[in-house]
Amino acid sequence: MHNCLYTSDGFPRFPVLFGYMGRGSGKNGLLGFENFCLLTPANGVEKYHIYDYANSEEQSKRSWEDVRDVLEDPKNTVKLKKHFSWNSEVITNLQTKSEYRYMPNNAKTGDSYRPGKVNHDEIHAMEDTSAITTAITGLGKRPLPKRTILTTDGDVRGGYLDELLQRSRDILNGKIEDGGFLPFICHLEADEEIEKPDMWYKANPSLQYLPTLMQEMKLELIEYQLNPITNHAFPTKRMNRPPAAKENAIASWDLILKTNQPIDMSRLKNKACVSACDYAKTNDFVSAGLLYYIDNKYIWITHTWVCKQSADLPRIKVPLQAWEKAGFLTFVDAAEIPPDLPAVWIAQTAALNNSPILKFGIDFYRYSWIRRALEDVNINGDKKGKVFLVRPSNEMQISPIVTSAFTNGLIVWDDNPLMRWAANNTKMVMSDKGNITYGKIEPKSRKTDPFKAFISAMCVVSELEKYEKQQKALSSGLSGLRFNVW
Repeated sequence: MHNCLYTSDGFPRFPVLFGYMGRGSGKNGLLGFENFCLLTPANGVEKYHIYDYANSEEQSKRSWEDVRDVLEDPKNTVKLKKHFSWNSEVITNLQTKSEYRYMPNNAKTGDSYRPGKVNHDEIHAMEDTSAITTAITGLGKRPLPKRTILTTDGDVRGGYLDELLQRSRDILNGKIEDGGFLPFICHLEADEEIEKPDMWYKANPSLQYLPTLMQEMKLELIEYQLNPITNHAFPTKRMNRPPAAKENAIASWDLILKTNQPIDMSRLKNKACVSACDYAKTNDFVSAGLLYYIDNKYIWITHTWVCKQSADLPRIKVPLQAWEKAGFLTFVDAAEIPPDLPAVWIAQTAALNNSPILKFGIDFYRYSWIRRALEDVNINGDKKGKVFLVRPSNEMQISPIVTSAFTNGLIVWDDNPLMRWAANNTKMVMSDKGNITYGKIEPKSRKTDPFKAFISAMCVVSELEKYEKQQKALSSGLSGLRFNVW
């Protein structure tokens, strides 16, 4: 279907193949054979150059090396030298002048190439599509352009792989047109199937022909049963069935996705809220937000500021520029992020909804940076007790509430990929006494500030419950209750 099916006007019917199969299924062998054939006159296109991309040069070489090994096999070399030349970097068909190369992991590489076919191997680690976009921009300059994307599953959620899986489900379920995109999806359908070898063919159709691999996987199953956390690669990569939650994850990815519930802004009008701000460094990320508690749901309105001079930006692979265009964040071209930016945003956003701010939460050690800016917008914590300085003990107190809220789908962020990314970057840190605080999974390239701001707001959300009770009491004609708000 990918290589031999054409439309009536001679174009490939399915120019893009997406193959999602368990480790050991023969993806690289398939890709190498396909590329080898397309180099030859059988494809009918001269200078049909083919490039393999992956997350590392070692990975991108695997299919290429499979082809080179065939060429250098003593049984084949004499015959194939009449048709091919090759060295350590490129394989060339002498008749078509078509070249086959492996590429380094560099988003800038590929701008000047004119490929006939582009391949991406093991995309599960990609958090954005910059490398993909650059690689495919040259397609269309040669006839019959094609793409092949092959991968197992991995640990990155919310990235390019999840986008392709959702697109594949929508195509296979008839929700959208395929547009020339051919999904071939192999995975287990239930956790119970992980321990049933007769079900493993769902993830790896080649397994019936690979008895040695079957024996190895049975040994890996025993190790997985003894320690599922340490050996989570078995269901993730062998079965394309990632565990529901990583070790110490704040919630499974499916639960984090449940935060994508639409927010009716009209319902926030005249409603009280609490606010919070978080940052690790003022020359990195700063996040702020307003938290409402309506109909037992925690509704979070948030914004983030990113310093353009942050030393960590080159390590971050998510599409920050696209998120800025969507309004989730703002880049700040300065040595650091001025404290008046989050302070003014908080005051103005609350004013738009005519929402009194009952309490402002911020990390105990970071209040001094934003204090004066808060005072300038009439958020004064010294005299009226409106600012709450969050300590680890406060996170410990609200962690069961946060976990329960995720489990029951009570957290609402709307369709906010920045918040989902930050939440998925956060882990629960358990003390010797079993108390939980929130920390970073990886300190440089995976930021948590947006989620930590949410946690600081959750530390003061009880103020909303008190306020709601007071309002009900007042509406019932009770008197003698006082509650100060801004």
